[in-house]
Amino acid sequence: MVDKPSSTETQAVPVKEAAKLAARASAAQPKLAALSQAEIDQIVARMAAVANRHADELATAAVEETQYGIQADKVRKNLFAADTIYEFIRPMKTVGVVRRLDSERIIEIAEPFGVVAAIVPSTNPTSTAIYKLLIAMKARCAIVLSPHPAAVRCITRTAELLAEAARGAGAPDGAINWMTEVSLEGTQALMTSREVSVILATGGMGLVRAAYSAGKPAYGVGPGNAPAYIEQSADTQNAVHDILEGKTFDNGLLCSSENSVVVDAAIAATVKDEFTAQGGHFLNSKDADLLAKALITKQRLPNAKLVGRSAVEIAKRVGIEVPDRTRALIVPLKGVGRDYPLSIEKLCPVLSFYVVQDWREGCERCQEILRYGGMGHTMSIHSRDDEIILEFGLKKPAFRIVVNTPTTLGAIGMTTGLDPSMTLGCGGYGGNITSDNISPRHLLNIKRIAYDTRPPRDSGMLDEAPLPSSRPQPSPPKLDPRLIAERIDVFLASRGLRDSVTEKGIKPLAFETSETVDTAPTVERSTPATTEMDEGVKDELQAAEFVAEDDVRTAVRHSRQIVIDDRTIVTPAARDLAVEHGVFVDLSAGRTR
Repeated sequence: MVDKPSSTETQAVPVKEAAKLAARASAAQPKLAALSQAEIDQIVARMAAVANRHADELATAAVEETQYGIQADKVRKNLFAADTIYEFIRPMKTVGVVRRLDSERIIEIAEPFGVVAAIVPSTNPTSTAIYKLLIAMKARCAIVLSPHPAAVRCITRTAELLAEAARGAGAPDGAINWMTEVSLEGTQALMTSREVSVILATGGMGLVRAAYSAGKPAYGVGPGNAPAYIEQSADTQNAVHDILEGKTFDNGLLCSSENSVVVDAAIAATVKDEFTAQGGHFLNSKDADLLAKALITKQRLPNAKLVGRSAVEIAKRVGIEVPDRTRALIVPLKGVGRDYPLSIEKLCPVLSFYVVQDWREGCERCQEILRYGGMGHTMSIHSRDDEIILEFGLKKPAFRIVVNTPTTLGAIGMTTGLDPSMTLGCGGYGGNITSDNISPRHLLNIKRIAYDTRPPRDSGMLDEAPLPSSRPQPSPPKLDPRLIAERIDVFLASRGLRDSVTEKGIKPLAFETSETVDTAPTVERSTPATTEMDEGVKDELQAAEFVAEDDVRTAVRHSRQIVIDDRTIVTPAARDLAVEHGVFVDLSAGRTR
């Protein structure tokens, strides 16, 4: 009988894989960063072409594995990433000098952010993987994909295809990586890995929160819950068509998908008739209760078993009779919040429906919906009144307000002039670092060469420099030659170039002052951890005031340790290297770290 691995052992596998892949990506990063713009553009072009050719295959794989969505719509999303997004990023300069501001005398130079940890969801697995791989390579950033457990195979296939294309075009080995053993622990380990520089997180609220708490720059997105407002001046037929087109696209799996309809009372009856004519089915209160109980969990999340299913299939599973031609289930609601479960993001063809008196009440209702889930994300307005449209833009807590177009498609830039993207920032409203549609620009750091344009004297910032004083200056103090020799001995001993100098009465475990020696205090490797030291030994140790990376490298090279305490300033690079080699003796914590 073969023993089954324990849960601890099972959890350890993804964690080890995450560490291995992060290290592999880190090793490739300098090689990738050294490529020219022409070389990078060739790599990205080859990847996009391969993604285009396999768009149908990858869509089929995604549906078969996840059981979410519509194959034809997933093909459209794959092509959106491989074609539309590619054409948008293709002319971008991401290597070397990317912009010259002649009037300001500033030259901007692009530097890659570094290794990317990319979390890929099950709702849009292959299209999101294509998009993240393309923008990472365009920015010269090595990448590690962490697939959702329910979409490992289709995401792996996507990564394999694009990695092979990238290598064939000149990308270094290790530039594209993906986890095959996935777990929450593994994803967490990847995000917190020392080698990772930035996180691209697409997923649920819990995952996004974990990304932002990983101690790294992170681009995450919150829930959508987009409302669609139909103002009384709108073309109702087109408005209903756009809303149903957006809501039924891939069965509502995009986070920008419409979740609620808000309509003026003056046209409510007409809008209802139009929805019914185009395949919407309004539920009575009994059926609405059945749907709410089945679709929404106690945590106010959509039931994964109904996510991405068609309206007819959802109705069948819930026990509701609907016409076979039904495209969306529509539930009239009176309010928003905990007492109205269907007022949240639903990720399937289910719409809540609200009637308001006018655009001012409609404005308030849309704000309520966004505040309940969707702050900073997306909404749409269907109207012919530009003043009302502007008022919505001024007052709504959403960073994408699309007009007379499907919310789902407009927000990602498929039917609007917004930057085409599969990751939509929600800004400060949604607790995100940006409100932009994420592109390669967000994976670049920009260096700036700035010439003098306003000399200090010309700008009045400095007074005239004082003339040198004619008064004789005091002579520097004379130093005792013995003291100088002792200080030289201390300096050499600190670098391992001389044995300890206790015979001179100088403590080997400390330096006199930062003025005397320009490196961190060190002790021999044989020095025990502070938890094992006698108090007298502790008293003899003097912690460094500041530790840089070079200090750590010197200590490692000469097999020494550096003494620190809670007042020591340690640079991030120094701390990472010290942790790796166990260099620090920490007086404040009473432990070696």
